[in-house]
Amino acid sequence: MFRSAVFKLTAAFTAIVMSICVVFSILLYRMAIHELQTGFNNQYTRWYDAYEPFGLRNPGNPAAELALRADHILTQIIYFNILVLIVTAVACYLLARRTLRPIEAAHEQQKRFTADVSHELRTPLTSIKMESEVGLIDPKSPVKELRRVLGSNLEEVERMETLVNNLLLISSMEAGKVREDFTKLDIQTIVETAVHNVDKHAKSKDITINTRLNNCSVRGDQASLTQLFIILIENGIKYSPEGSTITISIFKGKGRVIASIQDKGAGIPSAALPHVFDRFYRADSARSKSASLGSNQGFGLGLSLAKLIADLHGGEIILTSTQGSGTNAAVILPTSLRN
Repeated sequence: MFRSAVFKLTAAFTAIVMSICVVFSILLYRMAIHELQTGFNNQYTRWYDAYEPFGLRNPGNPAAELALRADHILTQIIYFNILVLIVTAVACYLLARRTLRPIEAAHEQQKRFTADVSHELRTPLTSIKMESEVGLIDPKSPVKELRRVLGSNLEEVERMETLVNNLLLISSMEAGKVREDFTKLDIQTIVETAVHNVDKHAKSKDITINTRLNNCSVRGDQASLTQLFIILIENGIKYSPEGSTITISIFKGKGRVIASIQDKGAGIPSAALPHVFDRFYRADSARSKSASLGSNQGFGLGLSLAKLIADLHGGEIILTSTQGSGTNAAVILPTSLRN
């Protein structure tokens, strides 16, 4: 599709340039012929007035000379336009490719995104359907079994709800709607709120969260920044062994605030680090295997959403990890928003 679009765009660009070039060539040709005609006429008139009375030779027929010069000029203009056509076609082709490249990349990304969303939604829907069918096979199924099926289906519905909510949040952020509500915020309060939200999950794995917080102010959206820290802390809990510790620290630097979330989990493989912020990316390694299954299994949207929130606030997230020794997520936020 995009290959044909490149050729069509090349043809359109070339046609526009050549139309302009031909129009100017015609005007230039007519101006040149007019100047030549004027010059020959003046030359003949001077001869007639100054030399004809003395019987000097006629300098020649000005019309024939003019036609000869006109043919020469026309030939040069045609060659010039052919050269312009070749150069323009090549340049327009390169320009068309460069123009369509980001559109093609966005289109491919959209196709992958649609396919990934479809896959992620199909998985819980299939699970719900299978669980429901199993529960309905035996009309005398005990209440305990039916409650188990309903509970499992509810978990899958919650997973789908999380996916849809994250996609809506990503969409609103990419549209720049969140940035309109930026206010001055205390980063310590935001982190404490995030820790409170994940406390139940941490206790289920007997994980201790230690905090070393300082009062620092940033400008941003409270809900999205809280979501950012929930994602990072949840990841630390998810990939940490039971009974381990997660340490959260906040430091104030020159014009910026640094929040560090350090876990003692399996770590991220070096080959996976460049891709962890990609949407729907999940590393198929020991880190993934260390995560519990069921409702804790994510969609691979968390870190991409966290990065989007950080970018929106003019900050960044730096992940450093060593397999077997844990991962450190450093969130760097400016104390005042840069435009």
